[in-house]
Amino acid sequence: MSIQKIARLAGVSVATVSRVLNNSDTVKAKNRERVLAAIAESNYQPNLLARQLRTARSYMILVMVSNIANPFCAAVVKGIEEEAEKNGYRILLCNSGSDIERSRSGLKLLSGKIVDGIITMDAFSKLPELSTMIGDAPWVQCAEYADSGAVSCVGINDVDAAQHVVSWLADKGRQRIALINHDLSYKYARLRERGYKSVIHTRSLAFQSVEYASELSVAAGKAAAEKLLTAERRPDAIFAVSDTLAAGAIRAIEQAGLNVPDDIAVVGFDGTELAEMISPQLTTVEQPSHEMGRKAVGLLLNKIDNPDSRAERVMMAWHLTTRASA
Repeated sequence: MSIQKIARLAGVSVATVSRVLNNSDTVKAKNRERVLAAIAESNYQPNLLARQLRTARSYMILVMVSNIANPFCAAVVKGIEEEAEKNGYRILLCNSGSDIERSRSGLKLLSGKIVDGIITMDAFSKLPELSTMIGDAPWVQCAEYADSGAVSCVGINDVDAAQHVVSWLADKGRQRIALINHDLSYKYARLRERGYKSVIHTRSLAFQSVEYASELSVAAGKAAAEKLLTAERRPDAIFAVSDTLAAGAIRAIEQAGLNVPDDIAVVGFDGTELAEMISPQLTTVEQPSHEMGRKAVGLLLNKIDNPDSRAERVMMAWHLTTRASA
């Protein structure tokens, strides 16, 4: 299928098709949709090498995630891919594991002009090293919000979300609320713990307990919950910083012969599909994962088109979805 046939199929000029393929902002929205529909219908594949030579762009985005096995990361990447493809881009996925050497290997794609920009979901503690390697290349940090800095970012207010959860549990009569957290090199982990501790302090709750999971997995959540259950004072509620950790906590509670939520309420974080798949279904803070991914692409494309533009910070809405676990 040639560009001429795409133009005929869409009922537009060849020049209009070319502008759509080159992501020009001069195309009317109606014409853009007609061209994209024709491309999708015909399964048209443009000559990417010729396009790169003509535009000095690769139309590829590097997406670096810390753990693609995390359902939340996977949902964000889905949103990134959808928005990238809508704008004529493809993504290259690097599962860095927050390992700086693996990140270094992936970032060689920037210096080789194989990608036009990068979206990261790595820990903020790694940013100074990443910044040195990335240099002036277009860059967006996704799912970790920063109040300042030179890198555009998109995320939620983690402190407010954590405060809301702990206050909600306390209002329901829970007096011994524990936290299952993760790696404090991640800013979200530090902020959610800050929110948890602030409510414990302001409510003058006598109980405070934090266990740190070794990774964001069901097994690690189960292991952390087992430590909480064997302590001298057992919690009557557990707030976990991810749905996977919360699922593990539910498993540990049930294996201990206790009931969720009668004996111990459980609340997770992220709003992944896992929350509805486990039993009892999980009360969780829902993040707009797909929208985060799409917004990150929008920020990155703006930086690609306007290299001298200032960093943008987007804080997105969250909400608590209540289900049977709490």
